[in-house]
Amino acid sequence: MSLATIGEITAIAMFLSTIGMVMFGFPVAFTLAGTGLIFAYLGHLMGTFDLSFFIGLSSRYLGTMTNEVLVAVPLFVFMGVTLERSKIAEKLLTTMGQLFGTMRGGLGISVILVGALLAASTGIVGATVVTMGLLSLPAMMRAGYDPKLATGVICASGTLGQIIPPSTVLIFIGDMLQGANTTAQAALGNFAPDPVSVGDLFAGAFFPGLMLVGLYCVWVLFRAFVQPSSCPAIVMTAAERSGLGRRVIVTLIPPLLLIIAVLGSILAGIASPTESASVGAIGAMLLAALSREFNLTMLREVMRSTLGISSMVFVILFGASVFSLVFRGLGGEKLVEDVLAAMPGGAFGAVMVIMALMFFLGFFLDTFEIIFIVVPITAPILLKLGVDPVWLGVMIGMNLQTSFLTPPFGFALFYLRGVAPRSITTGQIYTGIIPFVIVQIVAMGIMWGFPRIATWLPEKVYGSPPAAVGTPGTVQDGRVPAFGDDTPLFSDDEQTPAEQEAEPYAEEEESGEEASESEDAPASEEGEETDSDETNAEEPATDEAEAEAEESEKKQ
Repeated sequence: MSLATIGEITAIAMFLSTIGMVMFGFPVAFTLAGTGLIFAYLGHLMGTFDLSFFIGLSSRYLGTMTNEVLVAVPLFVFMGVTLERSKIAEKLLTTMGQLFGTMRGGLGISVILVGALLAASTGIVGATVVTMGLLSLPAMMRAGYDPKLATGVICASGTLGQIIPPSTVLIFIGDMLQGANTTAQAALGNFAPDPVSVGDLFAGAFFPGLMLVGLYCVWVLFRAFVQPSSCPAIVMTAAERSGLGRRVIVTLIPPLLLIIAVLGSILAGIASPTESASVGAIGAMLLAALSREFNLTMLREVMRSTLGISSMVFVILFGASVFSLVFRGLGGEKLVEDVLAAMPGGAFGAVMVIMALMFFLGFFLDTFEIIFIVVPITAPILLKLGVDPVWLGVMIGMNLQTSFLTPPFGFALFYLRGVAPRSITTGQIYTGIIPFVIVQIVAMGIMWGFPRIATWLPEKVYGSPPAAVGTPGTVQDGRVPAFGDDTPLFSDDEQTPAEQEAEPYAEEEESGEEASESEDAPASEEGEETDSDETNAEEPATDEAEAEAEESEKKQ
């Protein structure tokens, strides 16, 4: 058995060992780094890993710490925690519940819309699910809602912050795709590719996020039509109806202004995501001050919570850097590339395998863990196959949103279980999310069939990038693997980078130019030279010319 094969087997064993350690409850960040170091030493003993790979680890860490794009992560977390502590979510839930609650399924729709507003202004899944669980779940139970429908609506709405910008998940995906796109385009011969920015992903996720909100509402309305007893209307008193319009306007305007200030500045090109995150942090403090909830004690709690969440995310990122470096050093990346290239269905099959893998890992791992492990390894390969990076990033974000909902380790389920009354069983919570996971899969299918949902707005806002030089079918063409597309990853007229390097210069062989023009040009089998003027490959040869050429060769 060759050393390359042993290294690939070791890489697979490292990946499976990491999943097993996480399932046993070990801290993810230290599991990723520790498993990587252990298998790096084992690979060194077997001669399949060079310890000099770790020289590049310090530059990776330094690059992460000096990356201005990632500064937006703690700022957006600060904004979300501040809004959560200022009780804006509580006011939104109460007002929107009164606005839509008089229709069947209206209370569920109000929870979905509030979840979308909180996603666009906070983006913190845990805080959103807990808040809506404390406020909406008792109201929905009093109204006679089916516990499975009520818990499913709350959990699904709370996870919208993963796909609706500004999302910390999209920030990390965008940063990784930018590096992956540069690597992929360099392998294809394009050394000046158009950059993939976080703003592109924010713009690309805007309409898919709204589509997912609409599909959630359609499901609730369908349940209200088919099974009215599962989501009845609530009865409002005259006192509750009075002044409802004014309360709706007063409650909605502040968060809407904040959303417009943050997202509008990004989409309009006025500010970068990092700059808009600082605007959002200042705006959140102003809203908290206007609601008379801002004080020194609250600020201290918000800063402590922001520090804890941000530290957790970046420690996982540093541990995942060790894991991915060792995985590459053992030859795992080459193994993944070979496996994806051998998938039936071409680029469609390759993307489908990665999406299925991420969906499966979502049952056991957190969103950030999956991103830091899978995306750096697979994204360059998929982009090299011609997949649009914006479309791929939005698909990954929507796919990983299900990781908060799928048992046994769906964090949204844990958050709601912690605040739900004992009358609601864990089985009801787990059963309630199944329709919403199916809705998300349907949304991904719609995006696959209509990729312009994700790519239209970035092109309008930032302009359509020009096609790469000499790389047909690559990412700049906006190519998306279609359902049922059995075409190979590279057509007959289109060669892989490896084939391009190994392909002999056929034109020089036919024309018989001397080796001085290219030392790599292979000579003919008999070492003969042919007059290029007589056998010009670009000119159509007649039957007589071919016959004369054969006779001349026989004479020689």
